[in-house]
Amino acid sequence: MNLHEVIRRPLVTEKSNIGREEQNLVAFAVDPRANKHEIRRAVEELFKVQVVTVRTMRQPRKTRRMGRFTGRRPEWKKALVQLAEGQSIEFFEGV
Repeated sequence: MNLHEVIRRPLVTEKSNIGREEQNLVAFAVDPRANKHEIRRAVEELFKVQVVTVRTMRQPRKTRRMGRFTGRRPEWKKALVQLAEGQSIEFFEGV
């Protein structure tokens, strides 16, 4: 799998900002087929940082309504990546 396909987008939420400040955690939405080894390699090569741990979780499919019509949002996978002490990703510094 291509490195750019593994990481879909960074997750910038209030909870992810707290994790980044307190535990040096960075949250990403990743490809549901990617495993922890692929996520670790993609983050290390794309952002030139050292990864300590990778935790993943699957977010369930949710039902949404638009008037009288119901639809479903797709399920997706979230990865919490802990970076080595003193390292950060510059992409999040301006946020």
